[in-house]
Order: sequence, then structure tokens, then C-alpha cells
Amino acid sequence: MCQSEVALLRARIATEYEAMKRGLTGLASGQARHAFIDARMRRVDTYHEQLTQHISDAEATDVICELYVQVIG
Repeated sequence: MCQSEVALLRARIATEYEAMKRGLTGLASGQARHAFIDARMRRVDTYHEQLTQHISDAEATDVICELYVQVIG
């Protein structure tokens, strides 16, 4: 397992979640807000797929959920 790749992907996922959190409270509304959050979730999905190249699918899902709870709260 390549720890640095996993750490990099965790940081990228946290960044996407942080952007989503700010997007929820930002000035945009309606369709613009939805499109913004949808784009971030699609990136998280891509990062999930990349994580599964280094750790198991279950572990990758745990990472995604853990970061979501930490950042979004």
C-alpha cells in the first residue's frame, strides 16, 4: 500500500467536502448550488475509485464516510 497516495487522496476528498460545505452556505441558490455540489460529489466518487487501487473498497468507503462526518459534521 502506498501511504502517500492514500494521504493525498484523503486531502483531496477533504478539500472537496470543504468546498461543498461552503457551497451550502454561499450566495448561490437553486440549480447553481445543486450543480456545484454535484460536481464536487462526482470528484469524490473519482477519488473513491482511485483509493480502491491502494486499499480495499470497504476501507475506501470508510475513509469517504469518516471525512464526510469530520468536515460536514
